[in-house]
Amino acid sequence: MKIFRMLLAAAIVGGTVLVAGLLTTGSADSTQVAKNNILARAMDIQSGRVTPNGKEPATRLSGGVVNTALAQSGLTATDTSKAGGHHSGGGGGAPPTGSIGCANTFHGSVNNIRVNQDCSLRRQAEEWVGVNPRDFDNVLAGQNDSVIGFNHCGYDWSVTKGRKWGSVGTQPATFWQYILPDGHTADACSDPAGTFDHLGNAYTTGVLFDIASAASAIPVVKSNWPNRGLFYHTTIPGTFQEYSTAPLSGPAADNDPNIFHDKELMVADTRPASPKRGRVYVTWTRFQAANSPIVFSQSTDGGATWSPQTVISGSSAVFCTVGSVVPNACDQDQGSDPVVGPDGTVYVIFGNGNTPLPGINQVLMVKCPPANSCNSPADWQGPFRIGTLNGTHPTGLPGNPPGCPPGRQCLPPNGYRAPEFTSMTISVDRHSNLYATWADHRNSDANCRGTLPPATSPCDHDIFFSFSTNGGATWSPELSITPRSSLGNNAQWQPWNDVNGDGSKLYVGFYDRHYGSCESTGCNDITLATISNPRSNGRSISYRRITTASMPNLTPATNPVQAGFLGDYMWVEVSRHHFGQEDVHIVWADTRPLPYRYAHQRAPEEDVYYARINQ
Repeated sequence: MKIFRMLLAAAIVGGTVLVAGLLTTGSADSTQVAKNNILARAMDIQSGRVTPNGKEPATRLSGGVVNTALAQSGLTATDTSKAGGHHSGGGGGAPPTGSIGCANTFHGSVNNIRVNQDCSLRRQAEEWVGVNPRDFDNVLAGQNDSVIGFNHCGYDWSVTKGRKWGSVGTQPATFWQYILPDGHTADACSDPAGTFDHLGNAYTTGVLFDIASAASAIPVVKSNWPNRGLFYHTTIPGTFQEYSTAPLSGPAADNDPNIFHDKELMVADTRPASPKRGRVYVTWTRFQAANSPIVFSQSTDGGATWSPQTVISGSSAVFCTVGSVVPNACDQDQGSDPVVGPDGTVYVIFGNGNTPLPGINQVLMVKCPPANSCNSPADWQGPFRIGTLNGTHPTGLPGNPPGCPPGRQCLPPNGYRAPEFTSMTISVDRHSNLYATWADHRNSDANCRGTLPPATSPCDHDIFFSFSTNGGATWSPELSITPRSSLGNNAQWQPWNDVNGDGSKLYVGFYDRHYGSCESTGCNDITLATISNPRSNGRSISYRRITTASMPNLTPATNPVQAGFLGDYMWVEVSRHHFGQEDVHIVWADTRPLPYRYAHQRAPEEDVYYARINQ
């Protein structure tokens, strides 16, 4: 299924607007319908009220965004009104008396440490983790978080190398009821991301929106050194930042019903030899009426101001051949991830759908050399093609598998999506070698393809990687790092990678169903693959089980409030200590229930867990 070409299917006919499945004449209750056409169409598809046309990218809009909008409308993302069974719900499970947080650790060879502090059994999923380059004990994490209501961006902190965690609660990092530049107050946030600069300042961001307005924005807040992420404030100078009520600064803010900003990630240049050290970069997808290009913005003054949005996804007459608004533009995109090389080059990977075959998309990359400003499309080189992005895994119909939203792609028997466009990663070593990973369905048997029903397990969904030794101009052949010869005919998906300093080891974390009977029952684990000598024909791959026990399958029967979404990405970060030690930090959404001392119900529910592996 291609990235959208027909977003404005919320058509205006004879003065009547079809918005989010409801006919209105312009006077509809704004609490019931989305006023952003792009969001409305995605809600229509995921709630099953309309059938996607097979070409539109509405199905690629962030899962966190769409699930939140459906919940705010009084619907669920998995079943509009019929979910049943006992469940933990949005507010069940009283915390123990006197507790101010529900810490938990699943002990094992690698401890799984609960990050979020919510005791109410609300959903936390879709994770980022970062390590302070000035203080390796200081680790920050972020997630989609429902602790204070509908989806927000929660951020957490540790000053003990991840052994214990605290949360910023409803401070600015959650973007709770913050004012956008046009005066609109946005009440929902999704797609959390963050970074540290070389001075130890932390930056966090997310996608702000709600359904009562067409507004969407990408703001940025900051935690100055040495606050270490314990609290955040506006980036605008000249005020006492911690208490400023000024509108937030950031790379994007619109109140246009035909624009939706989505799936942003950010990175700061911390490279000692870079001429641009200290700059902060954000890339994201700008969903428009007929296309969805990747755009870029940067701050050169610590987040106080941001450059104009620049379309960077480029064009190619060789591999962007269909569906472009402008001939050969690579403009059907989603899922960008930026990284900075040792010389200050900015590399951005993303998925693209300007390809002729349904479901067969591609992984592309662009770059901005350090001599260029990066503020014009002409400053960017590429796109360069990394590999094939095969998205032929099953598309959900109501009830099969339980909880799989219509228009989303799930791997039976799980009910939550298995995204391929939003879990591709690029990393770079100190020699400027590049490493890309993504999930792909090319090796699956016919029983696990197409439209549901009747797709069934086993589903051989694999993780692929490729590398480049010439700045991304050419890439190695695509290699599966989860072949049947090693992990069997089982599903692995939603990978994230990072490389160590000299490029001798590439670490890839992913969801994995090859343990026990998980392929047939839908339970999951987290595996860390370590690829030694990844650029060599003599490379070796080892696998380490990170979860201490398998996560149960979260379905509408066990938890209808949270079923249908496990996040669009997890995260892996390598902290490169000055004295030679390297730690691998992993965060993921975990469906194991809290121990009995916290919860009176034992239904699966989503929390964020963390693991640190010493190398």
